[in-house]
Amino acid sequence: MEQNKMGVMPVNKLLISMSLPMMISMLVQALYNIVDSMFVAQLSENALTAVSLAFPAQNLMIAVGTGTGVGINALISRSLGEKNKERANLIANNGLMLYIISGICFAIFGLFFSGIFFRAQTSDAEIVQLGTDYLRICCLLSSAVFMQFGFERILQATGRTFYTMLTQGMGAIINIIMDPILIFGLFGVPAMGIKGAAIATVFGQVCAACLACWFNKKKNDDIVINPKKYSLNGHAVKSIYAIGVPSICMASIGSIMTFGMNKILLAFTSTAAAVFGVYFKLQSFIFMPVFGMNNGMVPIIGFNYGARKPDRLMQTMRLATKYAMTMMTVGTIVFWVFTRQLLGIFNASEQMLAIGTPALRFISLSFLLAGFNIIRISTMQALGHGVVSLTVSVMRQLFVLLPCAFIFSRIWGLNATWLAFPLAELAALAVTVYFFRKVYKNEIQPIFDEVAAREAAEKAEA
Repeated sequence: MEQNKMGVMPVNKLLISMSLPMMISMLVQALYNIVDSMFVAQLSENALTAVSLAFPAQNLMIAVGTGTGVGINALISRSLGEKNKERANLIANNGLMLYIISGICFAIFGLFFSGIFFRAQTSDAEIVQLGTDYLRICCLLSSAVFMQFGFERILQATGRTFYTMLTQGMGAIINIIMDPILIFGLFGVPAMGIKGAAIATVFGQVCAACLACWFNKKKNDDIVINPKKYSLNGHAVKSIYAIGVPSICMASIGSIMTFGMNKILLAFTSTAAAVFGVYFKLQSFIFMPVFGMNNGMVPIIGFNYGARKPDRLMQTMRLATKYAMTMMTVGTIVFWVFTRQLLGIFNASEQMLAIGTPALRFISLSFLLAGFNIIRISTMQALGHGVVSLTVSVMRQLFVLLPCAFIFSRIWGLNATWLAFPLAELAALAVTVYFFRKVYKNEIQPIFDEVAAREAAEKAEA
């Protein structure tokens, strides 16, 4: 019987082969994030602010998609490591059904609550109208992005990350191409403004979801997609969400944090909120490759945990940490050296440059610590400890970042607000290290002991 590469291939080669396609596809995604906002910024600063204020709701959508995917990914890879293909199929099919339900829920939100969401942040009528138009389209057709998440996570969990590179890359490229056509009305297409940006986004997601579905049907022999055979199963759903809900909550907390930061910044000027939105677009170019490598790492960790191979598990984590911290260091240098050029991409006014320069530089000080934290937290998630990631995220964003940002803004002004980011990441580092030591002692060290005892018994018999 052919062995799965996640259990036998040299770890460095395996991590690179699993991660590189994901890193490339996520770099394309990050490029899309920047290009999309760059086109919107050509409309007006208010349009850019509207898209920035829509981010918490879009981030919530992504939170549900990625969090559910963490549960699906970890359980499928672990089941395959245990050679339990039937359970892997059950998890995959139930995961897709959960994504369909998620799309319906967000469509209801978009239809009835988009306007309320924006009016809760600003009283500027133009920003409210622009934002509502943009967010309503993204939410009503959110089933596309959820199905893209579902099919791609199944490919990732079975080690077929090359295909996810193609699906994500194609979706992002189509999005980039359609953006100027639909926003500005090129080639005879009517100019749709900010609505065009939303339609381009959804169209790219539809194309990516269709291609990912086709790859699973034609190229993925490890998983059988058959909703009739694998109907919604309570135990499978509970297992997915036992790992996924903490991740969903963790990412959702990011939406709360962003919403809160926007309220703090809007007390100064709407330009500050636009700068914060620009930062999220730019930082994705740094974080997305790390998340791509992270997505390649998680199934390797899960598989080798299930296969009782602790050496490969730890080697994978250490290599991922080294690569992540290297990428984050480069990101910090870029944010300090090329600050004005980065802001210039978004047609920045002098006021935006004055606010954005210290913002990007101060926030980027947190990157190096974030790289370490991301890998350690994801390792614990792959081992089924999703609550740890939730605990760290709540502490970092709600108990440290937002209160410090509010206090600093009131005492020392706008520029000091950004210092809350590195301070919060430093606090998260301390908590992450504490939890990882406990997980290592209780989950990983016993496997080393088990392997050592087995090898000793084999030598005694020989």
